[in-house]
Parts: sequence; C-alpha cells; structure tokens
Amino acid sequence: MSARIGVVGIGWWATVNHIPTIRDCPEAEVVAICDLDAERLRLAGEKFGIDAQYQNLDDMLARENLDGVMVSTPHTAHTAPTIAALQAGCHVLVEKPMATTAADGRAIATAAAQTGKEVLVPTGSNFTSFTAQAADWVQQGRIGEVRHAICQMGSALEDLFAGEPMLETEGEMFRPPASTWADPQKAGGYGWGQMSHSLAWLIHVADLRFDSVYCMDGKSKSGVDYYDAACARTTNGATVALSGSSTTPKHKGMHMDIRIFGTEGMIMFDNERARLTLSQLDGAEEAFEISPQEAEYDGTLPVRVFAKLCACENVVNASNAECGARVTEALDAMYRSAATGQLAKIGG
Repeated sequence: MSARIGVVGIGWWATVNHIPTIRDCPEAEVVAICDLDAERLRLAGEKFGIDAQYQNLDDMLARENLDGVMVSTPHTAHTAPTIAALQAGCHVLVEKPMATTAADGRAIATAAAQTGKEVLVPTGSNFTSFTAQAADWVQQGRIGEVRHAICQMGSALEDLFAGEPMLETEGEMFRPPASTWADPQKAGGYGWGQMSHSLAWLIHVADLRFDSVYCMDGKSKSGVDYYDAACARTTNGATVALSGSSTTPKHKGMHMDIRIFGTEGMIMFDNERARLTLSQLDGAEEAFEISPQEAEYDGTLPVRVFAKLCACENVVNASNAECGARVTEALDAMYRSAATGQLAKIGG
C-alpha cells in the first residue's frame, strides 16, 4: 500500500515539483491538499485529480490518516503546520528555511525528537552521492578536526528578490509571490531564501554548529538582502566565511563552492565544475567523480527520499530537523547582526 501524503501550501513549488514528483513515486501518493485559498485548491485539485481539499489543517490531519505531510507555505508559516503534523504522527517535509527564528527551529527539532518522526528539509544537494562521500571523509577523520570553512553560494534570482516575477516561472499555474521572497518583514531575502542550501550542506558534511556571526549585507530595491558577507565562529572554535549573491546571470544558474579545512587536510566541493576532492597534509589526494548531471540541482531528489521514508523504507535523511535547526540558528544570527552592525550570538 502506498504511503498517504498531504500537502500544505499550494503554490508554485508545490505544483511544479512536490506533487508531480510524488505522483511519479510508486511508494507514495498525494491524497489531500490544504491551503487557505479555495481557488488555489480548486485549480490544483483539478490539475492533479485530488478531491480531498481542505482550508483547515486540523481537519485534514484528523480525517486523512496520513503518513507524511509536505509543508510548502510561506517561510514564516512553516513552524505551526510542521509541529501539528509531527504531533499527528506524520513524517514532515518542510521547505527551507525550516523556520525563521532560532527558537522556532529548536521547537521543530524538539517536536521531532518527542514524536519519533522525521523532519526532512529539501536542500537537494544534501541527498547526493557526492555529499555522502564528503561527509564520510569527515567522519573517518580524513581531514582531522575542522578548523575553518569557506561557504560561497550564488543564484540567478535577481528578479525574485527585487519583488519582480521570476522569469523561469512565466506560464506556470502559480508564481513565487513577492510577499514571501522580497518582503523584509516576512523573512524575504537571499539568506533565508537560498543560503539555507549552502549552510545545510556545510553543517551536514562537517557537523558544525554555529556560536556567533557577524554579517554585512547589500540590499535589493525591495529592501531585502541581495548580497551577504559574514564571518562566524562555531562551537568547536572553527572559523567560517559565508558569502551569498542573488545576481548570478540567468545563463549561469545556481552555484556552490565550499571548502573545509582541517588539521589533517581539506575538502573542496564545487558544483559548477562538478568537483569534489580530498587533499591531505601527507600529500595524499583523492577525487570523487561527479557527473555534470548530478552536479546540477535536482529538486525532486529529496522528495523521492521523503516518499521512501513515509513508506517505511530505510533511507538516509541528510537534511534532518537538527540540521535545519542549526541552519536556522545561523541565519537568525546573521540577520540580527546585519541589522545591528554587531556580532550576534546564537539564540542571543
């Protein structure tokens, strides 16, 4: 029997990625959708043949006997539906950023631990074979203790963070709203919207937790961060340089360039060049082959893992609630620092 999945938040990404991906998964099916907007429900229900449509999440959770819930509401509306679904006995895929305050991120992680259910944040690069290899190198002690990292990311989303229609979504049923991506009062901006990807990769691979962050940013015309430059310290004393830009040219697309330096060597990852290498102080070199296709971002990959998770298959959740909470803590501190011009402590 297929796992039963409900979707909360019926917008662009839910209808172009989440629901179509589950439809192609033999392990699961989307049986119910939920949104405050009745017209969105009607349109999506007609397109995907989903008759169970709800404007109240509690009703959907009570009536549909769900195994999993996918939360793709606006950034600031992730916490309540995620915790409600966990407490109803469901695994949850919650869009990144998992939450928009450190306290909410920790509340989700606590709820996951208390209920024994998984939270999966769909930062797609975390679920690749090359990421598993990088994390394995660190866990094996191949680079020793992590002492420094450089975490750079760029995206071709100048339009989105300026509050303009995203070019690539022209002709879609729904388009990403400026109220989510370009409103500084609603966790708009490049950090929340995109650096959650690169931070999740670094945190998963290097098992880091941030202690403090100092950040400067550059604003878009809508008042959210186009650019972010931050330095940080982790709880083990390592230093981290964080960089983000939303104005990569459209023909170049998203890129991540992450380097992790330890007492015994370093790891370099660059998806643009499809490169993952291990270099040790004793002169040993190792490269993990990445195909150009795997290096390209695949938004379906974490959804397919989630389908297997809900069907009780054995999977590796490479972007879980703890990772999501650490990402949220780092971004929360980054934004507080940029606003005040002061160093921000995690949870401070």
